[in-house]
Amino acid sequence: MAKKWGITALLIFGVYALVMYIYIFHSGSGGIPATLKGTVADPDTFMTERELYLSGEYSKIRNFLFFVLTPFEWLVYFFILITGLSQLFERWLPLKNKWAIVKNAVYLFLLSFFLFIVMFPLDYFRFYLSKYYGISTQAFSSWMRDNLIDFWITLGETVLLVTVLYWLINKSTKRWWLHAWLLMIPFTIFLMFIQPVVIDPLYNDFYPLTNKELETKILAVAEQANIPTEHVYEVNMAEKTNALNAYVTGIGSNARIVLWDTTLSRLSESEILFIMAHEMGHYVEKHIYFGIAGYLLTTLVGLWLMAKIMPRIIARFGRVLNINRLNAIHSLPLFLLMTSFLLFVSSPVSNYVSRYQETRADQYAIDLMADPEAAVSTFQQLTKAGLNEVNPPLLVKWFRYGHPTMLERITRIASEKELKEQDAR
Repeated sequence: MAKKWGITALLIFGVYALVMYIYIFHSGSGGIPATLKGTVADPDTFMTERELYLSGEYSKIRNFLFFVLTPFEWLVYFFILITGLSQLFERWLPLKNKWAIVKNAVYLFLLSFFLFIVMFPLDYFRFYLSKYYGISTQAFSSWMRDNLIDFWITLGETVLLVTVLYWLINKSTKRWWLHAWLLMIPFTIFLMFIQPVVIDPLYNDFYPLTNKELETKILAVAEQANIPTEHVYEVNMAEKTNALNAYVTGIGSNARIVLWDTTLSRLSESEILFIMAHEMGHYVEKHIYFGIAGYLLTTLVGLWLMAKIMPRIIARFGRVLNINRLNAIHSLPLFLLMTSFLLFVSSPVSNYVSRYQETRADQYAIDLMADPEAAVSTFQQLTKAGLNEVNPPLLVKWFRYGHPTMLERITRIASEKELKEQDAR
């Protein structure tokens, strides 16, 4: 039975991958509308012929990998279950008399290490692509260091969360999802608070902005936005990437403004100020708090769905999946599979909300800086640096884009500028 299910899963995955390959590489969607040819939104006007070629090629490969790797992850979880590997990890060491957190830590280490090994070739391929197309400048040793930091941080968080989760399932088989969600609220806020000062510095070096004249101007804009910060931070990203970025992170007293050094070295002062105004727009619009609320709401719905669906799956397919009961930790791969699936299918909704917030932040920056030329050139530079598509196919936009497309962003700015010029005449 397990063999039959495994072959069926592989066939479904193969058909899906073929369909996505045809859609992304041969559908012909995502071009520039004829009415926008030759405008500032047309990449032909601000990208070289080679950049255009690389952008199209690189974007297609990235999009295809995105749509294939997530279902591949589900496939891995499925095979871990039907092969009995999850049960094997649980029985690997004689830990009957140990604390639950110790047993969970051993199980999760084995599971995480197995997943790390299985996914490593694909992760390395994405790293290689980024290097090949000139986006990444990171050395392999540095990339591996970041991967290992990710592994241990994620493992530590997962051990804590899984131990609490399965303790709650054992205590209350019907209400565990609600209790788990209530505990997630302070945990999420705590992580948001410590992220800028504890976790982020593990990956990169942060230091006060060296250009004090620019810092003064940025802080003046921050004061207009009522952002309680006294310093702008610079992060050394040039040794890892050619891409550009800036952001406002953290909550409460740990809120900080961060600029990548690539942004500082490659953009003009007016472009940098526009980017910072955009990021401050998120703060003014309280997007970070709406984001936390949205995350907690979707977590509540997700946990409720898990509590309703998982027992039914186990009752009907438990023998095939080698799951004896819900409260046994060897059921975790099913939990992870369902979590990944729910996140994937709900991503068009979350991305739509994110694009709306990004549009609001864009508008805030446009109104605050009153410099449409800087806004247009900023988006053009971001497109060039990341080899981004200005107008991706519809499914790519729905599932991948948390920002409006560059075509939409540049066109809106150009349209507003034209309307203001007409009103001034």
